[in-house]
Amino acid sequence: MCKIINYGKFVYEQQKKQKLAKKNQQTTVLKEIRLHPNTDTHDFLFKARHAKNFLESGNKVKASVIFKGRELAYKEHGEELLKKFIDELSEVSNPEGGIKFEGRIMHTILAPLKRKKKK
Repeated sequence: MCKIINYGKFVYEQQKKQKLAKKNQQTTVLKEIRLHPNTDTHDFLFKARHAKNFLESGNKVKASVIFKGRELAYKEHGEELLKKFIDELSEVSNPEGGIKFEGRIMHTILAPLKRKKKK
């Protein structure tokens, strides 16, 4: 069976389908929150609140602890801080992978929890 169609109309329909598929595609953005091993409580909570907003809007969050100079000798402070950060955001996120240490930066990535779609 063969069908004769207008090629211009066919191309137009294909472009419409591609545009609709691109419109419905969901993109995730990686936002970064930077901390230091001696970050104070208020600053920590302020940054956690920002991270929570990012996660609720559907973005991933990379939490980084940056070490300077002699702070590198106290890696456990950075690890405790990241664990506290993960616990603080446990109701809106789950960690991807674990805590990684690269150079002078210790980091982890938090992904937003899957939300149920409303019908």
